[in-house]
Amino acid sequence: MLDLNNLNIKIFLDTANLDKIKDSLNKFSFIKGFTTNPSLMHKEGVKNYKEFCIKALKISSNLPISFEVFSDDIKQMEEEARIIHSWGGNSYVKIPITNTKGESTKEVIQKLTNDSIKVNVTAIFTLEQVKNIINYFDESTPAILSVFAGRIADSGMDPMEIMKKSSEMISDKKNLELLWASTREVLNIFQAEESKSDIITVPPDILDKTNLLNKNLNDF
Repeated sequence: MLDLNNLNIKIFLDTANLDKIKDSLNKFSFIKGFTTNPSLMHKEGVKNYKEFCIKALKISSNLPISFEVFSDDIKQMEEEARIIHSWGGNSYVKIPITNTKGESTKEVIQKLTNDSIKVNVTAIFTLEQVKNIINYFDESTPAILSVFAGRIADSGMDPMEIMKKSSEMISDKKNLELLWASTREVLNIFQAEESKSDIITVPPDILDKTNLLNKNLNDF
């Protein structure tokens, strides 16, 4: 019998819809945090970024929630991260592993975590990226590494090996958590658990499908 409440992995809802954040806390005891990004906010018609984030922080019941920087400029990323952090709550600042020019953000990550700012390093695709970043975190500051497992699978590659090896690479870094990102189906939750990922992000449409767990296939 599959039971989402008995998994080691933490399930985070990936949405910029405040009502869905609120509803998930009422309906699903296994939701342990939230993630957002500018694309999701755009889809939801968010006009005021700060206003949205402050409302989300109030609704999220002090569970971890990630807000992403907008800038593609390395210096501005740091400035935006510090502003987001100043809004308080149990927030993580999402920083891409590189900008669109391929420039590493490792020094920004080092500066932020040295100042006790929790980060969620996002858009990771390769083991080389994981290897190159893990020593830039302050060991006393919690941080998340988000590997885009779903998009890796979209390329035709099985993400399980990358996730398992990523988990091994950070196993002695007690402040780091591995996140399975870009979830495509309910099965991914159990694959993420098997890979020893610490967190998986689940969008609302996948969350709705969890009511199909253990359904008799003949009935299905």
